[in-house]
Amino acid sequence: MTGRIRRWQQRQWRERSKAERVELYTVVSWYVSVWVFSLGWLLLPLVAGLGHRPVAVALGALLVLVSVLQCAVSNRLTRPALDHYLGRARLPAGAHRVPAALLGSALALVLALSALDAADPMAVRWAVAAVLLPFGLLYGLTVPVRVFLRRSAVLAMLLSGAVWLTDGDGVGILVTGLMAAFQAVFALLACRAGAWTLAVLWEAERAREAEARLAVAEERLRFGRDLHDVLGRNLSVISLKSELAVQLARRGRPEAVEQMIEVQRIAQESQREVRAVVRGYREADLGAELAGAQGVLAAAGIDCAVRAEAPGLPAEVQSALGWVVREATTNVLRHGDAGRCDVGLTVREGHVVLTVENDGVPDGPGGGGTGLAGLRERLAAVDGTLRAGVVGTGRDRFRLVADVPLTQVGGVTS
Repeated sequence: MTGRIRRWQQRQWRERSKAERVELYTVVSWYVSVWVFSLGWLLLPLVAGLGHRPVAVALGALLVLVSVLQCAVSNRLTRPALDHYLGRARLPAGAHRVPAALLGSALALVLALSALDAADPMAVRWAVAAVLLPFGLLYGLTVPVRVFLRRSAVLAMLLSGAVWLTDGDGVGILVTGLMAAFQAVFALLACRAGAWTLAVLWEAERAREAEARLAVAEERLRFGRDLHDVLGRNLSVISLKSELAVQLARRGRPEAVEQMIEVQRIAQESQREVRAVVRGYREADLGAELAGAQGVLAAAGIDCAVRAEAPGLPAEVQSALGWVVREATTNVLRHGDAGRCDVGLTVREGHVVLTVENDGVPDGPGGGGTGLAGLRERLAAVDGTLRAGVVGTGRDRFRLVADVPLTQVGGVTS
């Protein structure tokens, strides 16, 4: 049983993004609210106020059965109604037919209890609110707010009049109207407001994704511009000198050899410049990566503290550790549910040590995956090592430690 719960948690919670988790929590809360409030408002007053005659018991039992069906149908249609509100899919045709039929049946049973004096008047009023709630939660998501409020007001007046005709209680008109109005407001606050919050959340999520794509596109454009600047002029010169060499060779002029030697020199120079551009593109700046990690984690709602006490590191060490910071930040965002992350960079006895520790323990074993394997390869180029795993007395923290000896790469520069 514990294994099944853990697998369900991993499938339904751990593998979801933060926006998906908020949506799942909201939908589940709607599911539970329908049952708790609808049956709570119906059963408690009805048990206390129901008459002991057979007809009263039969009508009360039927009303409870219809209310249970209302809750079940409401749960089944909650997700399609939410998808319709968020613009993901159209609501199926006739989706309101079954809920409306069940609402009509439930209201008819409530009015029958009132007409036959089979239940206490206050129990009847609570029953009205109970049977309106499952339908109101769905209907409030699928029609404009003005339409919902207008139709709710009309229904409240009709119910008030019908209840007054059945029991002749003038005060009951006001109480029934208040119950119906409360139900309409509750449905809007509980469902419509939550759906609006989800819409805003998903819009922000799409904006972040678009911003990330734009950043990638901008970096590609920058890289393309650098290559164009490096190769454009040199390729033009190579083309002209090659054409000149061809013309000279056709005329039997010895200068053709000199032109081809110049072409060879420019081509070799272009190769060196391209390698320099690619090397600069692939190298990670440690200071920029530390600042970027702190900003990205803070934007994701993770409290991040960075303590760096090792200035003047060699370029190759900075590049290797910059990649460690980048990969560790990615792992914190993807594989855990962290609330805090601490990043420390210190020099100890000729070694520079980078530590990244967070309280979001990944589901899988620490130290696996191609990301950490790639980091070990990068660190091996500077004789560095990498350790990663779960630590703490409660094994509730994940720590990644990169250790690079400075004696092998020239020491710390001033």
